[in-house]
This record gives sequence, structure tokens and C-alpha cells, in this order.
Amino acid sequence: MASAELQGKYQKLAQEYSKLRAQNQVLKKGVVDEQANSAALKEQLKMKDQSLRKLQQEMDSLTFRNLQLAKRVELLQDELALSEPRGKKNKKSGESSSQLSQEQKSVFDEDLQKKIEENERLHIQFFEADEQHKHVEAELRSRLATLEMEAAQHQAVVDGLTRKYMETIEKLQNDKAKLEVKSQTLEKEAKECRLRTEECQLQLKNLHEDLSGRLEESLSIITEKVPFNDTKYSQYNALNVPLHNRRHQLKMRDIAGQALAFVQDLVTALLNFHTYTEQRIQIFPVDSAIDTISPLNQKFSQYLHENASYVRPLEEGMLHLFESITEDTVTVLETTVKLKTFSEHLTSYICFLRKILPYQLKSLEEECESSLCTSALRARNLELSQDMKKMTAVFEKLQTYIVLLALPSTEPDGLLRTNYSSVLTNVGAALHGFHDVMKDISKHYSQKATIEHELPTATQKLITTNDCILSSVVALTNAAGKIASFFSNNVDYFIASLSYGPKAASGFISPLSAECMLQYKKKAAAYMKALRKPLLESVPYEEALANRRVLLSSTESREGLAQQVQQSLEKISKLEQEKEHWMLEAQLAKIKLEKENQRIADKLRSTSSGQGLGLAQENATGVNVVGREEASAKAVLEPAQSTSLIGILTRTSDNEVPDVESREDLIKNHYMARIVELTSQLQLADSKSVHFYAECRALSKRLALAEKSKEALTEEMKVAVQNISRLQDELTTTKRSYEDQLSMMSDHLCSMNETLSKQREEIDTLKMSSKGNSKKNKSR
Repeated sequence: MASAELQGKYQKLAQEYSKLRAQNQVLKKGVVDEQANSAALKEQLKMKDQSLRKLQQEMDSLTFRNLQLAKRVELLQDELALSEPRGKKNKKSGESSSQLSQEQKSVFDEDLQKKIEENERLHIQFFEADEQHKHVEAELRSRLATLEMEAAQHQAVVDGLTRKYMETIEKLQNDKAKLEVKSQTLEKEAKECRLRTEECQLQLKNLHEDLSGRLEESLSIITEKVPFNDTKYSQYNALNVPLHNRRHQLKMRDIAGQALAFVQDLVTALLNFHTYTEQRIQIFPVDSAIDTISPLNQKFSQYLHENASYVRPLEEGMLHLFESITEDTVTVLETTVKLKTFSEHLTSYICFLRKILPYQLKSLEEECESSLCTSALRARNLELSQDMKKMTAVFEKLQTYIVLLALPSTEPDGLLRTNYSSVLTNVGAALHGFHDVMKDISKHYSQKATIEHELPTATQKLITTNDCILSSVVALTNAAGKIASFFSNNVDYFIASLSYGPKAASGFISPLSAECMLQYKKKAAAYMKALRKPLLESVPYEEALANRRVLLSSTESREGLAQQVQQSLEKISKLEQEKEHWMLEAQLAKIKLEKENQRIADKLRSTSSGQGLGLAQENATGVNVVGREEASAKAVLEPAQSTSLIGILTRTSDNEVPDVESREDLIKNHYMARIVELTSQLQLADSKSVHFYAECRALSKRLALAEKSKEALTEEMKVAVQNISRLQDELTTTKRSYEDQLSMMSDHLCSMNETLSKQREEIDTLKMSSKGNSKKNKSR
């Protein structure tokens, strides 16, 4: 119930957050649009101001120019008016001067034409000479460059050959020196190898004798104790209990726990996705509250309403698989029987996806055919339909591989052991493909949601539902990514742990043999537990002495407390007796008081009437005081009773002086003795309380020390248990390592013999080659 309430609160908070997020986005968009509009208006205002200033300047310049032109026109009109009479007088003289100027002009033109032609000829000659000079210079430069290049090449070849010859000479000299050094070292190594071979032969001889003795002993034990060799046949060997690998089991349980958490997140995301998709169908393109939706969407909504019955079993199957992996079991594919139930639940979910896929595609087509659908929204719907097909295909692929992994626990021949690694790698690839498909769905659906939010007919209910679907898709994408990365990180460990099985065999033969092996393992563990008898824990000598002191002090304190209790009980009994004694004394005093009152009353009758009245009043007050004192004595029997008794006795005995003094002396002596006794008892009680306080402090310190020692002992016990398990693991590993060392030593001896023979051959060849080189050198 608490988890359901928390989930409901979380869904409400998620819906409110999505609403606020959508409103925030709309507000942000409005603010940005307003800011852009205000900036554009400011720019337009600036441009208008600039154009206005420019027009004003142009207007001013035009007015000034018009004034100048008007003045110029007036001046020209005045000059024209003055030049008209002068033109008529100079007309005749101008005709004669024009004839002379034309003749001079023709002469100048001829001279100018000759100068131009001569200049052109000189330019052509100069250009031809310059071109010829440049051509000759370019040819000479190219020839010089080729000659220099050839000289450099020849020089480089000569330098390379000289360098090569020098290097070969140095190399040959170095090789000669190395060969001489190597021959010397090989001779030394040959000597050392001879010595080593002699030592190794002695060790081999000793080991051979030791191993032969052990072999005979083991063969005799096998022949006497073992009726048949069960490791010889794989069917029998599969029933043997393998070595318990606790680290492997803890690691597998940890991995299964992580996988369970990821599958729970995936299941939650799938439930939210299908549920919110069902809500969206009820709202868009037709709201079911206003009008009836299409029969297709009604059927699709009915199928989506059943999603929990298909999705929830995935989490339950993974939980059962996690619970089946314990520290006491052997976890391999042949023993994980619960993986079959998980694959069956996944198969049922795949059937559910196949059932709803055509309705989902038709629903998207119906949205595209509606009048509210735009071209962009239609494109997004087509992309989503493709993504839904890919999602179903990826789930089918994943279900195929998980069914294959579940086959070894049910059908031994269904999947070969050599194909385990390829199936696991394909599962990782399918998970990564699922993550990629979910990323595409998240991207396309977010684009679709933004387009639908901009529609004028988009309601708040549709916006909220789209946000919820988008959040579930994002959660589904994150869960898919986590599962894919988790499987990729652990796939190497899965492949490496497939060889975990019976010793000297390829693995379990069948699920039945694996089940029998687990039963035998439980029986063996119970037998070992029955054999392991807990040893009695011995207490150290010093600790035993300390415990003895504590025990003695505790017994002494117990005896002292018992004595104190006895004394306190005796005091209580004495106090009860004194209480009864004082009650009797109070009754006697009351009787005496009544007699005295009666006697005083008789005396007062014989006196005068006025004095009688006054004495009667005093007696009445005395009687009231006596009544109050009796009530207090009955209510509380404490020393206050004795004080009231003194008052009563002093009031009633005023007429007789000798009786009063005697009574007061008796009462005074009695109470002084009582006070002395009470003070001594008080001092005794104080001393006892101090003693008890000291004992309580000592006991509290002992208790704290005992708690600390208890914690230390528990820690030591944990460490001891860990050491026991570690020593058991080390014992098994040392046995294996000893056997491996024996085999390695035999192999090493064989290899040493081979290397010795090879070294001898190399030494002989080197000797032959050195002799040949020495003969050649002598001949040279």
C-alpha cells in the first residue's frame, strides 16, 4: 500500500512537473518573441530616424542649390542682355582670323602624324630586342639548373656508395667481434648446462623414484578403495560435485541483483508508456468525453488496458531467477531452470506487442487522415510507425536469443556449448539495438509533441498526456541504455564462467544430471556440517583470574545486599511495632483528655454565670482543636501526632503544675532519644547509599568492559570464520598447484634435455665455422 501511494504521489508530481514545464516553455517562447519584436521595432525606429535626418539634409542642400541656381540664372540673363549688341560688331573680324587658324592647324597635324609613326617603329624594335634577350637568358638559366642538378645527383650517389661501403666494413668488423664473444659465452653456457644437466638428472632420478612410489601407493589405494572410475565416462562425471567457488556465486548473485533492478525500471517504464498511450487514444484525435472514438481505437484501448498482465510477469520471472541464485548452488546455464519461466513471460509479452502493432499503425494512419493533421505531423507519424515496427522486431530478436539461452536447462541437445559465446554476444547487440530504437522513438515523439502543442485545437489534457508519454519514453530509453551497457560490461565474465562445472569434463550433460549434482552437493554439505563438531572454547588464565575476582566480588556484594535487606526488614517491623505503640498511647491520651474536660466542666458549673460562659467558649475551641488533631492522627501516623499530643496535654493541664512538668519531662526525654536514634539511622543510610553508589559505578564499568569484550570477540569470530574459508580455498588451490607443478617439472626436464641437445649441436656448428674462418684467415 505504501509503495502504491508513493507511486501515485510520484505520478501526480510528474504530471504537475510536466504541466509546469510545458507552461514554462510557452512563457519562455512568448518572452523571446516579445524581446525579438521589441528589438526589431527599435531597429526600425533607428532606421526611420536616420532616413529622416538624411532627407532633411538633402532638403536643406536642395534649397541652397536652388538659391544658387536662381542667382546664376539672373547673372546669365544680365550678361546675355549686355552681349547681344557687342556680337553684332565683332562678327566681321572673326571670319578672317578663322581662315588663318585652319592653315596652321593642318601643318601641325602632319608633323604630329610623322612623330607618332616614328615613335611606333622605335617601340616595336625595342620590344623585339627585349623578347630575344629574355628568351636567351631563360635557356641559359634552365641549362645551368639541369647541370647543377646532375652534379648534385652524381655527388649524392658517390657519397651514398662511400657511406654504404664504410657501413658494410664496420658491420662486418662488429659481426666478427660479436661472433667471437658469442662463441666464448656459448662455451661457458655449455659448461654450465653440463653441470645443470647433471643436477637435473639427479633431481629427475629422485623425483622419478618419489613419483613411482606415490604412483604405486595411489594405484594400490585406487584398486582397494575405488570400485570404478567415474571420471572416465562423461555421464558419470557429470554427477560429481564440482569445487565450490564462493566468489563466483557471490558475483553471479550481485549481477542478478543489478539485472533485477534494471528490469524493474524497464517494467515500470513499459507500464507507463502503454497506460499513457491508452489515455492519449481516448483524447486525440477525438475526445471520448465529447464524441465517440472509432471502433479501431476502442479495440486498441481495450488491448492496451491489459498491458499489466503481460508486463508484470517479466519482473516476477526475473525475481524468481534472482532468488534461485544463492551461495550454495552452482550457477551455469544448465542449472538456471528459472530462466525458462522468464523466457516464457517474455514470449507472452512479444505476443502482446504483435497483437497491438497493427492497431497502433492503423491508429497513426487515422491521425494522419484527420483534418487537424499537418504535413509535418504526418511525417512524424510515419516515422513513429516505422519505429514501432523496429521496436517489435528488436524484442522478437531478443526473445529468440533468450529462449536459446534457456534451452540448456530444459533440452540438452537444443544448443551446443560452443555456441554459448556467440548467443551472448548477439544478446548484447540486440540490447544495443533496442537502445538505439528507443532513442529514435524519443526523438520523433518529442518532435511530434511540440508540433501538436502548437496546434490551435490542442487541449491542456492532450499536452499533459503527451508530456507523460514523453517522460515514460525517456525513462524507457534510459533503462534500455543501462541494461545494454551493463550486459556489455559483464558479457566477458559470462563467457568465461561457462566452463564452471565438473572437473576434467566439458560440462554438465543434461539438466537432470545437474539437478542430481545439486542434490548430492546438499547432502555432502549436510554431511560435512554434521562431522564438524564445534570445539569447546577455552578461557585464558589471566581472564579466568579476572572473572574469578569479579565473581567473588559479585557474591560478596550479593551477601551484603541480602544482609542489608534483612536489616531493613527488621527496621520496618520495629517501626510497625512503634506505630502500634504510639496509636495506643494516642487512644489513652484521648481518654485522659475526655476525663479532664469533664472534670473542668464540673468545676465550671459551680462558678459564676459570666465566667462560665467564657470558660465554655474556651472549652469549645479546645474540643475543636482536639477533634482536628485526632483526625490528623488517624490520617497520618507520623511524629506530627506526638506534637499534637503535647499541645493537647499542655492545654488540658494548665490547672495542675506538678503533672504538667512531669509529663513534659517524660515527653522531652522520649523525643530526644527518638531524635538521636533517627540521626544515627540517617547516617547509616547515607553511608550505605554511598557504598551502593560506588558499587553501581563499578558494576556499570564492568558492564561497559563486558560489552567491549563481546564486540571484540564477535569481530574475532568473524575474522576466524573468514580465515577458515580462506584456508579451505587455499588448501584446494595448493593441491591443484602441486599437481600442476609436478606436471610442469616433468615437462621442464624434457624441454631442458631438448635445449641441451640443441645447444650442443650449435656449439659443434660454431666450432666448425670458427675453424673454417681461421683457415681462411691463415690462407689470406
